[in-house]
Amino acid sequence: MPVSRDDILSTLRGTALPDGGDLVSRDMIRALTVEGGVVRFVIEAPSAEQAQTYGPARDAAEAAVRRLPDVAQVSVVLTAHGPAARPGPGSSGAPAGAGGGAGGDEPPSLKVGRHPTPQQGQGPQRVAGVDRIIAVASGKGGVGKSTVASNLAVALAREGRRVGLLDADIYGPSQPRMMGVSQRPASPDGKTIIPLQAHGVTMMSIGLMVDPDRAVVWRGPMLMGALQQMLGQVAWGELDILIVDLPPGTGDVQLTLCQRTAMTGALVVSTPQDVALLDARKALDMFRTLKTPVLGLIENMAVYHCPHCGEASHPFGEGGVQAEAEKLDLPFLGALPLALDVRTGGDDGRPIAAGDTPDAAPYRALARRLVAGGMA
Repeated sequence: MPVSRDDILSTLRGTALPDGGDLVSRDMIRALTVEGGVVRFVIEAPSAEQAQTYGPARDAAEAAVRRLPDVAQVSVVLTAHGPAARPGPGSSGAPAGAGGGAGGDEPPSLKVGRHPTPQQGQGPQRVAGVDRIIAVASGKGGVGKSTVASNLAVALAREGRRVGLLDADIYGPSQPRMMGVSQRPASPDGKTIIPLQAHGVTMMSIGLMVDPDRAVVWRGPMLMGALQQMLGQVAWGELDILIVDLPPGTGDVQLTLCQRTAMTGALVVSTPQDVALLDARKALDMFRTLKTPVLGLIENMAVYHCPHCGEASHPFGEGGVQAEAEKLDLPFLGALPLALDVRTGGDDGRPIAAGDTPDAAPYRALARRLVAGGMA
């Protein structure tokens, strides 16, 4: 029988705190999610000073939950409650303005979108707790880059990787819809942002922090500051890989990410048609200029199988991306289908890679290729 929230809370009642009581009786558990064998939660200390003494309790809680049957992965974030008042009677028990442990009606008590702050240290910086960061990019819009990013993230999670997904397409964030999440992230102290979980993936998007029906009208510095917040203020926890869904093109977000963040590399997505490849070449040149390794090219919408007769057709051409990869001596990582179920799954918040249908197989194969190559 799969582990339940009640099982987790019962176990956490046995974790004693150095200043008395336990994690549950003192109402310190936030954002508890149980998805399959993956358990994630936040320990919210009353103050930053107390949080500094709770490291052993956090480790003990993680170890205790990990020992439960059917638990394959545990992620615990230790944070501190800010100066905002605790909610009154009848509330959910989450900090005011935080939107609750799993999201709520009020926005986080922090401002997203600002001018970037000076970076500490020289050169590109690592994101705490994140082993690898891979950008998914395209030279132009409409080639299915975000669909590839969401399905790749889910497929990697199904391969046992600890995966994060950052929607960095500031002007057109689509990952909340594709991943089936709409809650506002919690912000216990007005600084730290607690990400959401969906399909085994830890995710964050600017689309979760702003009105989805209003345009984001920001100049370059605001974009740079927002990206800095998404990377530095989100409590990502321990991740094997963070997938960053970039906006199309070669603009401020791409420059900021590659210049300020230690990147493992980039995947470039294109359809086989000549017009898309023209723009893909510009993206490749941008990464070369920024000294960000290109890990490979992916051909999307490569083939369409008629649901009635089964005949295969190639509405956007055939083999163009593979030929380009060979020409540039870059890895060709695979061809992904143009399929109705892929589109409807994204619209419904159920990535096709979360299932075991034939249309999911190419995404699983792509994920396994990245894992086998040491890229994820």
